[in-house]
Amino acid sequence: MTDVLIAGGGPAGWALARACARRGLATTLVDAAPLAPWRATYGAWADELPGLPPPVIASAPGETVAFGTREHRLARRYLVLDNEGLREWLTTVPVTVVTGRVAGAEHGRHGSTVVLADERRLATAVVVDASGAHRVLSGGPPRGHRAEQTAYGLVLPAADAERLIPGAPDTAVFMDWRDGAPSFRYLLPLGDGSVLVEETCLAHRPGVPAGELAARLRTRLAAAGLQARGREEHVRIVLDVPLPSRGAVVPFGVAAGLVHPATGYSVATALRLAPRVAAALAGALDAGPEAAVRAARKTLWTAEARAVHTLRRYGLRALRRMSPAELAEFFDLFFALPEAVQRAYTSGREDIPGTAAAMARLFRAAPPRIRARLAGRR
Repeated sequence: MTDVLIAGGGPAGWALARACARRGLATTLVDAAPLAPWRATYGAWADELPGLPPPVIASAPGETVAFGTREHRLARRYLVLDNEGLREWLTTVPVTVVTGRVAGAEHGRHGSTVVLADERRLATAVVVDASGAHRVLSGGPPRGHRAEQTAYGLVLPAADAERLIPGAPDTAVFMDWRDGAPSFRYLLPLGDGSVLVEETCLAHRPGVPAGELAARLRTRLAAAGLQARGREEHVRIVLDVPLPSRGAVVPFGVAAGLVHPATGYSVATALRLAPRVAAALAGALDAGPEAAVRAARKTLWTAEARAVHTLRRYGLRALRRMSPAELAEFFDLFFALPEAVQRAYTSGREDIPGTAAAMARLFRAAPPRIRARLAGRR
């Protein structure tokens, strides 16, 4: 019998597995392809992930810019994670890895049994669901149409990206709304002489299909005299995964609703929270599996974190009401805020005063038509 069994072998699952093993917990990770390459490109603000070893960083662009209707040079540094380096860092711990597809779990007072699709049964004290939006052990995929962030990208040679935006080989373009399209451009130097160029829909219910975004990107590239070639990247992030209610499983990562509703980011949050959740599990396990599950869930979603999440969900609804022109104007206002205020909204997961202050400052600075969107009157 293991202490903690984690269903899901993405960055969130491995981050928690590493943290649990470092706490001395006997840890098992189950995934249908536990060592399959992670295909997504993960970016994060440098101040969200202090202390990462150099091999985990693929690229640290010299500048980060954003465009609403005009250019904003951002003081915060933006990083691109090296997926192979991240995996190597997370997996150098004594974790038992089981290849298999989790089908369900049975729970009792003294622990749980995880059942695999091939009918194997694995006993554990605590079960963690790190299966993403599939939530295989904590309620299943969210029902109905959800608000989603979707994107289609191509990895281009740096010289091609330079023709789209000068300086692209060493500049992260966090977003570019200047042409009035209902999606924005995102350019990210990958550190190997290539640049990821994505056409991104910030938030839509349901998500804008990848084919529509791909057509917009190809049109944009053709206008610059470029061929639509290179490795493709598809992004689909559910922005409003329900927060966990009571249960016998500890959800983690996307399954726990850790996606920022207004930005779509979650990996940095999972990396930061993993040691705290592991500490909660280790500290309460002697009192029994049920106590450990309660402690981990309380650590994940404190009262402060739930309050901030509610404010962020309000922000998501406001963004979905805005036209492309209004979004460009809104982000001009946002990126004109002091760096500390921006950081409070994007990264202050339990910072109620900072999040509320950022939203209030935006509202006061906004013209009447943007205020109406923020207030939900239009």
